[in-house]
Amino acid sequence: MHDPIALPGSIPTSAAPPPVNRIDFVNEGGTFLRMLARGALLLLVTFGFYRFWLSTSIRRHLWSRTSVAGENFEYTGTGRELLIGFLFALAILVPIYIVYFLIGIEFERLRAFTSLPLVLFMAIFGQFAIYRARRYRLTRTVWRGVRFWMSGSGWVYGLRAFGMQILVALSIGLAYPWYAAWRERYKMRHTFYGDAPGAFEGRAGQLFRRGIGMWMMTIGMALVFMIAAIAMSAANGFSHLPRSGGTILGVLIALWLIAAPFVYPYLKALEWRWWAQGVRIGGVSMQSSLRGGQLLKIYLKILGWVLLVLIGWGVLAGVVAGLFYVSFGEFKSFADLPLGAKIASGIAIVAGYLLLGLTIGVVQRFYSQHEVWRAVVGSLTIQGVASLDGVAARGEAANALGEGLADGLDVAGF
Repeated sequence: MHDPIALPGSIPTSAAPPPVNRIDFVNEGGTFLRMLARGALLLLVTFGFYRFWLSTSIRRHLWSRTSVAGENFEYTGTGRELLIGFLFALAILVPIYIVYFLIGIEFERLRAFTSLPLVLFMAIFGQFAIYRARRYRLTRTVWRGVRFWMSGSGWVYGLRAFGMQILVALSIGLAYPWYAAWRERYKMRHTFYGDAPGAFEGRAGQLFRRGIGMWMMTIGMALVFMIAAIAMSAANGFSHLPRSGGTILGVLIALWLIAAPFVYPYLKALEWRWWAQGVRIGGVSMQSSLRGGQLLKIYLKILGWVLLVLIGWGVLAGVVAGLFYVSFGEFKSFADLPLGAKIASGIAIVAGYLLLGLTIGVVQRFYSQHEVWRAVVGSLTIQGVASLDGVAARGEAANALGEGLADGLDVAGF
């Protein structure tokens, strides 16, 4: 059957817009929370080495419960890969630290000068590690049996990202939209789903115009307060100022310190929407309806639960201390206690602090990973999924060295 031919003077029928799909997420928060609690205990007994398997389990949980057009994502990475990548990363990082330590001992007076090259190198190296870690995670992400993958140079990305970050610092944050736009363009230009290329069409000017108000409420106000304080001090000194002037300035600064952190969730939501609207994979595009209030609720829940955990831990510590005092109150000092009591008290203190840290870690992971993921995924709609129907598999699986380096440098992402 042949396609219809438009007759002279006829009005062509406009093509139907591609169907819109939602990115669905199956919410199994209870299962995720139990996984985190079990992982926290295993972190304790394995001295932290279980974190590689815990990270893998978290990713598998979230990937496998996320679907587009009824097809679920898969995460195929393993904890063993992350452990091996971390060990290889240590083989690279440890000699660097040892050389710096020896230089510091040999040239004590030059320690301040030798630290600057190390800081600069680590800043660039950290960006390199972030890029390589993203490559690893992409090649372990599969949809419809086809993997995502990534090309490009981690060193080129690291050097350019470091240079752009210097511009952001010098501009007091005003250049951030241009850094973010360059960063996403570079990453997406080297991102592929099978043989379907990625791209990023977001513009820095869009992000700047949408975010300039938030910059003024945070960094801009900080600059105003700083200039006001310097001007007031330079005029006659604070001791000669009217008490009301210093009080008003102090109250304004205190209110700003309380309010400024609450701008962050709205800024992140704005950036998420901008990013989603700019991402392209083949003929696929996205839109996001994420709102800052959604993220703010999550952050407030983290804060609330952490406070409750601290209060509970304080009450429990008080009860244990009271029982200890009742049992051994006749001793005047810790040195007079029996050896068994000393060992028991030491174990109780260490175990208490470890359990406190692990409990807070479970709360933080649940909300910042599961709940943020649920909010972001739930806000997304996607168009053009049919354009990926004929995608052919391409790309090789990357090793986990980048993930190990990012872990060793404490810049590992999710």
